[in-house]
Formats: sequence, C-alpha cells, structure tokens
Amino acid sequence: MPKNLWNDHDAAGLSPLDLLAYRSRLLAADRSVVNVFGGNTSVKSVERDHLGREVNVLWVKGSGADMATCTGKDFAGLKLDEVLPLMAREAMSDEEMVAYLTRCQFEPNRPRQSIETLLHAFTPHPHVDHTHPDAIIALACAERGEAAAREVFGAHMIWVPYMRPGFALSKHIAQAVREQPEATCVIMGKHGLITWGEDAKHSYANTIAHIQRAEDALREAEKRVFGLAQVNRALEQLTASAGKHTRAAIAAAVMPTLRGAVTAQRKAIVTFDDSEEVLRFLTCKDAKELSQVGAACPDHLVHTKRVPLFVEWDGKDVEQLKTALKEGVARYIAEYTDYFNRFNRDPGVKMADPAPRVILVPGLGMFNTGRDAAQADVSRQLYHRAIAVMALCTRVDRFTSLDEKETFDIEYWPLELYKLTLRPPDRELAGRVAFITGAASGIGRATAKRLAQEGAHVVIADINLAGAQEVADEIVQAHGLKRAIAVACNVTNEEEVIAAFASACREYGGVDIVVNNAGIATSAPIEETTLADWNRNMDILATGYFLVAREAFRVMKQQGRGGSIIFICSKNSVYAGKNAAAYSAAKAAELHLARCLAEEGGAGGIRVNSVLPDAVLQGSGIWSSRWREERAKNYGIKPEELEAYYAARTTLKVNVFPEDIAEAVLFFASDRSLKTTGAMLTVDGGVAAAYGR
Repeated sequence: MPKNLWNDHDAAGLSPLDLLAYRSRLLAADRSVVNVFGGNTSVKSVERDHLGREVNVLWVKGSGADMATCTGKDFAGLKLDEVLPLMAREAMSDEEMVAYLTRCQFEPNRPRQSIETLLHAFTPHPHVDHTHPDAIIALACAERGEAAAREVFGAHMIWVPYMRPGFALSKHIAQAVREQPEATCVIMGKHGLITWGEDAKHSYANTIAHIQRAEDALREAEKRVFGLAQVNRALEQLTASAGKHTRAAIAAAVMPTLRGAVTAQRKAIVTFDDSEEVLRFLTCKDAKELSQVGAACPDHLVHTKRVPLFVEWDGKDVEQLKTALKEGVARYIAEYTDYFNRFNRDPGVKMADPAPRVILVPGLGMFNTGRDAAQADVSRQLYHRAIAVMALCTRVDRFTSLDEKETFDIEYWPLELYKLTLRPPDRELAGRVAFITGAASGIGRATAKRLAQEGAHVVIADINLAGAQEVADEIVQAHGLKRAIAVACNVTNEEEVIAAFASACREYGGVDIVVNNAGIATSAPIEETTLADWNRNMDILATGYFLVAREAFRVMKQQGRGGSIIFICSKNSVYAGKNAAAYSAAKAAELHLARCLAEEGGAGGIRVNSVLPDAVLQGSGIWSSRWREERAKNYGIKPEELEAYYAARTTLKVNVFPEDIAEAVLFFASDRSLKTTGAMLTVDGGVAAAYGR
C-alpha cells in the first residue's frame, strides 16, 4: 500500500520546477506506483525568459529520466502558449509533433521532452501526474477493464480504451477531462493512470489516494478467475526441498550455458532472482499460460519484451535443464524473428536483439538479461511489477494485454526507440565479464579499474577480501550498479577457485576475460632457498595459474563464445634471474603453460596471451614485502634506490607502473587482439636480455 510521504518542511520554499522534482521522487519512491524509468509528471508555471518577459512554461519530465532520482535538470521546459494551439488541429503525426515541440523549447540544453508531453499540456490543470501503479494496471488489464474500474471509481473516473501515446490520445483525454469536470482521474486501458491537482501537494495526494482506493478494492475481491491462487503442489514441494543454497548452485551451473545462448547477437549480462515473489508465482498452476498473455504495461516492453521464455524442468537433471535452456532460447529467437518479420513494414528498421530478456524456470527462479547489470536489473524489477499486476488482476478478472500488433507498434515506435539513443555508446568491453586474481593491489587493481573504464564487469578475486571489496566499491561508485564484485580466492585452493568462478557465473552469467595475476616473489641464493620457499612459489605462480585457467576454460567452453585469458608473467619468465631461481622457474612455467593452453583453446576461440612486466613497484603488495630488500641486497644498493636503479638499466630509462601493464592487458582482452594467441608482450622499459627471440 503506497503511503503519502509529503513533508511540508521539505517542500517549503522550492521553486515550481524543484517542487515538481520533489513530487516526482516521492511518487517513484514506491516502485508499485512508478516503474523504473516509467511515468511522467508536469507543472505549468510562469517564468521569466532571457529578456525578462513573463512566459507560461510547461515543465515535463525528460525522455528516459528516472523519476526516483530526478532533479530539476531532468525536465524539459516548453513555452506553453506555443504548444496549446495544437489543440485546434485535427491530426498530427509523431514526426510533426516532435519537430514542433522542439521549436517550443523555453531553455536550451535541456533533455528532450517526454513522448507524452501533449497529454500534460492539453490537460487543463496546473499539476499532472501520469503513473503506472500495479493496482491501476491490474484494473486496466482486466478483460472487462472499464466495468472493473468503474466499480471502484464510479463517475469520478474517465475511461479511455487503449490507444498508443501521441497526439490523438492526448487530445482525446483533454477533451474528456473538459467535458467531465467532476472527474478526478483518467484510467487508460492496458496503460496507466492520470491524476491532477491545483498545487503540487494535492496532485501528489490525489495520485496516492486513487492508488490506495484501487488496492483496497482489489484486496477485498474474492473472485479468482485465472487460478493464480491454485498451487501446483509438486512445484511447491520442489521449490521448498531445493533450498536457497541448492538453487544458487544450480543457477551457477547452468548460467554459462544460458548466457552463451542469449549472446548470439550481442554481449549480455545474465542475473538470477529466486526471491519469494518469483518462486510463489512460478508454483501457480497457470503461471505458464499467464506469463504468455503479454506485457503488463507498454512501459515494460523495451525492457522485458512481450513475453518471457518459460522453461519447464523436473528439478533433478541439471544437464537436462542446460539443454532445455539452450533449445528454449533458440526457439524464442526464431519466434521473435518471425514476429518482427510479420509486422515490420519499414526496411529501414533493424530488428532488436531477439533473445529473451526474462527467463522463468519453475522450482528455480528467474533469469534476466541486459547489455549490462543495470539493464538486467531493470528487466528484473519490471517483471516483479508484472507479477504483482497479474496477481492483483486475477482477483477480479481474466488478465489481458496488448495484442501482437499493438505490442510491435510500441516496441518499434520511433519515439520509444529514441529513448535508447539517449544511452551513451557502448564501451569497448561492454557486456563482458573480467575475472582478475590478485586484484586488491598493484597490477591487479590497476587492471580492474582500466577494464571497468572500458565497460567490463569485474570480479575482484583476492586472498585479501577486505582489499578486494575496497576495489570493488570504488569501481561501483565510478561506473554503477554491480559493475564489480569482490570474492575471496586463494588460488592455491582448488575449492576456493571453483567457488570464485561459481560466484562470477551466478552474479553475471559467466566470464569472458580472465587475468591470471596473483603473485608473490622471493629472492635468495639457491643454497639458501628452502623447500617451503620453492613450494610456495610453485603453488601460487604455477599451480594457482593452472587452477584458475582450468576453471576459465570450463566456463568459456560452456558458454561457447570464446574468451581471452591473460597471464601476468614476468621478465624473469625468459630471463635468468640471479638469486631468484624459485620465482623465475615458476614464472617460466606460467609462460609455457600459457602457450600450451593457447593451443588447446584455439578451436573454441579461447585466446591465451602473456604480459611480461618488470620492476612494477608502485602499489604492489610484493614490493612492499621482503622482496624489495632482497632485490636491493642482490644489486648492492639501498631499498629506496630501487626505482632509480631499475629505470637506469632499461633501454628507455623509464619506470614501469601498474597502469602500463593494465594497458597491455586491455589490448589482449579486447577485440583488437582477436587474431592473436600464444603471444607474449614485454612491458619492462626495454631489458635487452629479455627481448623475445
């Protein structure tokens, strides 16, 4: 039940525009009222232009903005006196409408106005709210929608059968509101709610009051016509017996297969949701049939598509589930392609990615896909709203939706597609997942940040979990929701390595880039090298790299989309390091392992390359340890003189920094090196003894 959150103290003294932003944020604070990126609000105010003249201005939410986080800068301003003459027109195309409204801008450099701007302009009230509340959509999607809504709101409601947003709908609503001054709301069939008020506070209160009234009526309803109350006992028992831990393990096991299937045309992130709401819906006897009716609201379509992929499973055979997911996605893509071809009449329109955005598996949960984790989460949020709508609607009537033609007209509506153009262009590693060991410091930390800058989602794997979490938090702060996660990983522990990759699969769907970077270093003459020192170097630098690479191969082969593995070796991989036999031998083993794996991975498109740095002291956990003192002693200098010593011995007379290594890793991680494998790239300032030969 949405609550009235208005606070007079917070609202006091705000300008009309800031008060509009405040009202909008309050509405969207409850996602059962306003969908993520959905809805729009407006205010009509008097402003002064650049010449000091008073101008009637319509402030309306900009296209693509999210009301939950909006500020004044997210609203478009239009000269209302130039917009209102459009009421006299009989008809207007979308293209004409957009071109006209663009000329009515009150201020430059503001976002493009909402696609429903005319609805706000024509409605004869100073404050207007257009929302998509679950309870209202439940009435609007009922088979006898108008009658069901009329039972709740009576003569105070204006009912408008479904029409695609635009000039015709806006004019129709405005005329109805003028003709029925006693009305307090408009309900648009299969679409949403419009309310208004003489001031911001009352407009907000009216919206909340209408939603509360609908929720009260639906809560009291007893008629259930579609069977959502009827539970499939077998599925209920399956869900209960599996348990959260088991579901998570199964999800991690199948997600690389699913991710490989849905990324046939573009890279994507896949997420998993086994929340109580999803599992409860999936135990209902008619969940499959209900899920295939259509989207609960036009605003959902771009993010969820018309219907989800529904995959039935016996809850036992995980391999069978992998097959079912793969076959289901292939079937979904074929059906979506047919849907596009049947309704598209414009050869200039390109089909969107045909893969499903929502995948439902009874007894397990819901998978969501997106170009990044944030978009996958939008799909997840919106299907939660769809579940809520269907549950409410089936209390009073049969749930209905837009037909295929209506769906296509919204999904490929130029004004709706315009929202997609507001997104920044994809970065080089968009939709890819990078798994980096030893990423809490030094080279690993710099690499994680560099790959994240290019759009990758990054798994920060390190034995130092606190340090890994710090890096992950910094990346999320800089790049957004779930752009990085931290996992504890001792690369010498087989179970921890397997668990770390399972975490990556469960969080993102799989892995595309693996950077084998975890390291240590010891220095001593051979006669002073203990067996423990030798074994520790081999365990971390050889065995650890083997374990990580093996898991990477398993995931990448299951995805079937290739991948890139980068070994951070060392100049010592090819150079005989004095008093560093254990370290140098282990590094040489790394390099040769990488070359062997390049041969094994080629047929599956898995590239394996190596970067050979030298003397990367800055920010390194290795160089802050005994290694610095040991190497300084080896060269007969003081520890603080190492940087200058190393720079002087290079051909280029430079020091090498973690960021330099990160650039080399980015080259191998990206498609720029798509035809390179088994290679080694030295980043050492030039050490002649380590030149490739």
